[in-house]
Amino acid sequence: MIYEVKMSFDKLKEYLPYRGEKYIKPEKAGNYRQYMMDLRDLARQARDEFSLISKSFEDRVKPFKAERVSQWMNQSQLCRPHFWCYFRLPSDDLDDSALAIRLYGESDNFGISVEVSFVERRRSENSLEKQNKVLNLLPFGAMYYFVQKNGISFKMDAAEENRKNLLKQVKSGEVRKVLVKQDIPIETDHSLERLIDDLLKSFDELLPFYKETKK
Repeated sequence: MIYEVKMSFDKLKEYLPYRGEKYIKPEKAGNYRQYMMDLRDLARQARDEFSLISKSFEDRVKPFKAERVSQWMNQSQLCRPHFWCYFRLPSDDLDDSALAIRLYGESDNFGISVEVSFVERRRSENSLEKQNKVLNLLPFGAMYYFVQKNGISFKMDAAEENRKNLLKQVKSGEVRKVLVKQDIPIETDHSLERLIDDLLKSFDELLPFYKETKK
């Protein structure tokens, strides 16, 4: 199986420090031509590593299908190493909440999170209402909330008191949206197979929250 392939996640780790760096096409970079060529090669290899993780994970969560992995730079040509990939059922609408995996952290402390969220560029008038239904369920385990309030996003413990307060703040419009997430740190001895197993455990634990957004 694909997920039994040996990998070290080295390219993901190496690319993380370049977050936000401006990429210039080598033919326009002058004395930085070789630097930009090396940066592009590293970025592509890092994305390939994440794509392998995504594909390996897809094999374990059928009938969910993986969407395309995010690009290594944005439209402003700024490096974007925190790759992500959404997983949807064939019956899902594009504006629905989905399950997703996302790279997080810095090169000395990084991993992959599993989350219930939606794609902002596909948002409809109902997307936020659907997403915030994750607050209807009692949190448990290692999950946490990722809250967007006044244009700022921050982590919050998924404790019952916080859940009740967030329900009130969502209703009043003080909080725009709430994601529910779990982090899987990547350790030095982490194999791809073990990582996929860890991601699958988080996926299963967050699945009820995903289903709640469909009601």
